[in-house]
Amino acid sequence: MNEPFEPRPVLFPPVISFLLIANGLVFILQLFAFEPLLVNFALWPVGTPDVIEQNGEMVWVPQFQIWQLVSYGFLHGGLLHLFLNLFAMWMLGVQLENAWGSRLFAIYFFVCVVGAGLIQLVVASYGVLNAEIYPTIGASGGVFGILLAFGMMFPNQRLIFILLPIPIKAKYFVIGYGAFELFAGITGTIAGVAHFAHLGGMLFGFLLIQYWRGRLPIRPRRRVLRW
Repeated sequence: MNEPFEPRPVLFPPVISFLLIANGLVFILQLFAFEPLLVNFALWPVGTPDVIEQNGEMVWVPQFQIWQLVSYGFLHGGLLHLFLNLFAMWMLGVQLENAWGSRLFAIYFFVCVVGAGLIQLVVASYGVLNAEIYPTIGASGGVFGILLAFGMMFPNQRLIFILLPIPIKAKYFVIGYGAFELFAGITGTIAGVAHFAHLGGMLFGFLLIQYWRGRLPIRPRRRVLRW
């Protein structure tokens, strides 16, 4: 009797491979042209003045452009920032892409990146009112969306946090990490980290998963995810 065919998991599926290569190549490009890339492709707040006074001189301020909601996710602030994002993306994302297929995974990842960007845009644009103007870069919004999906799909699989080498079930890991991000965002803990962008990636990822599962008032024509 023939056994049902089960495809072998792919270690580097297409979308994950593209993201790893694209982020790596952009980081190399940053080594030679960081300033132009930051000005044009980082996520800048809405409502910034064209120029500001800095040290007695008038300085031009980069402006928000719609493509920045995607492009900011391919820029990183350093080698450690890049490594942590890409390692988590590969370690967790491979299992999701193998389970969902490349098309669904690509849609999910970029929805999380854009969703994280929208939340961060609100936060950063509010900061403009207090004369705080800064760009946002990094794929962390998409990575946190992947983390949330992994915790929902594989809740009992154990994960180990780099700074706390104790195996924790994915569902508790996600809840704990999300709670920490919310606390850190509200209190301003760990300055320079876009905590609300991380939460935005998780929020938009959760909403998309619930939509695909037919659990929102607006439903797809057919259920896309059935777990």
